[in-house]
Amino acid sequence: MTVKNPESCDHVCEHCSSNCDARQNPESFLVEPHPRSSIKKMIGVVSGKGGVGKSFVTSILAAEMSRRGHRAAILDGDITGPSIGKMFSVSEKAVGDGELMMPAKTKNGMQIVSANMLLGDDAQPVIWRGPMVAGLLKQFYQEVFWDDVDYMFVDMPPGTGDVPLTAFQSFPLDGIIIVTSPQDLVKMVVEKAINMANMMNIRILGLVENMSYVECDACHKKLYVFGKSHIEEIASKYDLPVLATIPLREEHATSSDEGTMEDLEVPEIKAAADFIETL
Repeated sequence: MTVKNPESCDHVCEHCSSNCDARQNPESFLVEPHPRSSIKKMIGVVSGKGGVGKSFVTSILAAEMSRRGHRAAILDGDITGPSIGKMFSVSEKAVGDGELMMPAKTKNGMQIVSANMLLGDDAQPVIWRGPMVAGLLKQFYQEVFWDDVDYMFVDMPPGTGDVPLTAFQSFPLDGIIIVTSPQDLVKMVVEKAINMANMMNIRILGLVENMSYVECDACHKKLYVFGKSHIEEIASKYDLPVLATIPLREEHATSSDEGTMEDLEVPEIKAAADFIETL
């Protein structure tokens, strides 16, 4: 059957009554890794806005899975704001074997790919339009030799624009984790991220709240420096689990700056790792 008026088709099927071929046989945008690669589970780490610690949560999740004996990897999908390499003291530039790009290896064997591996200078900005950024994201998945990965974590760029859309459409994600922080403003943008995932039929594994509180060393009282947490009400509204609430600690920032994330243990993330192991 054909569309009623092909020239007027905007390719958005939700509001169209035509029973055309595109509706009957929707095109899949999923891409496959290279035949030499093996990736068992793929998890996106998402935030509605920047500055909530998405890369930090990605890093501690991957490091925790590695400590448990799993082969972990991070695909740094934040192409214009890459930070994963620095957090793991990865400074080498990309090399290939004539067919595929090789991921960098951390001291404990985690595999990492990040845009800074392609730049002559780490401070050089990536001034690209959306299609080029989205294209590189897919190349990181398809044209890199991912060697027997048990759990790949994709550090997604913040927001709901071109690049997150490309990842949601192109990657066979087993689910996403949404990272938030306590501010009231963040509540609104987290709900945008949740609604985007639901509209695209992406499974949301749960929520992680970062920078939830500061614990006093002397009296152990919790100080809510960013205000009241909204994580439980968001989780209840959308029927999602809270996988972790992570406090502010000096060593978290120090480990990120010094590139020692593999040495940092964050007890609060262990329950999230337990959950991921059940996937």
